[in-house]
Amino acid sequence: MPTIAGLLERHGHTAKDLDGFAVASGPGSFTGLRVGLSAVKALAEVLSKPITTVSILEALAVSSGRQGRIAAALDAGRSEIFWGLYQVSGGSALATNQELLSQEEFARHLSNGALDCLIIGDSALIELASSAQGKTRVQPSARPGSEVIARIGLRKLLAGETVSVEALDANYIRRSDAEIFSKGKS
Repeated sequence: MPTIAGLLERHGHTAKDLDGFAVASGPGSFTGLRVGLSAVKALAEVLSKPITTVSILEALAVSSGRQGRIAAALDAGRSEIFWGLYQVSGGSALATNQELLSQEEFARHLSNGALDCLIIGDSALIELASSAQGKTRVQPSARPGSEVIARIGLRKLLAGETVSVEALDANYIRRSDAEIFSKGKS
């Protein structure tokens, strides 16, 4: 909260000048997402402002500058990949699928040739993608920062694509370790 207050002050604004909130909803670290979403929930509730969510995978696909059937991939650790499939047009992305893939599933997705481009946000995946020997064009890209989230979020806010404070939730894609390793797993 002090960082947000300092940022507003440096630019001559107060919290009341805010018209809405754009928040990165994941995938990402469980703790990081919970802290960020909790802060936005609190501010939106107190200020009665709308919230929109932006997936990191969506931001990666949109920030690539590509159009068409675009996949975005991030290293999820544990030899797994966060995968998002989008139809990108005019700076907007419509999600058709988001999932957690094994390296073998990732290679199969690339070899089917149904994508216009794969945007990779982590250097660790470049070698894996190139070894898949698919026909998909691979484009490395930096992970999107807050300015990309804000730009996409602004478009969504203006279009009325918002969520309530109660409905705001993280897009973890992977289950938490507590869920994975609990004795009562199904």
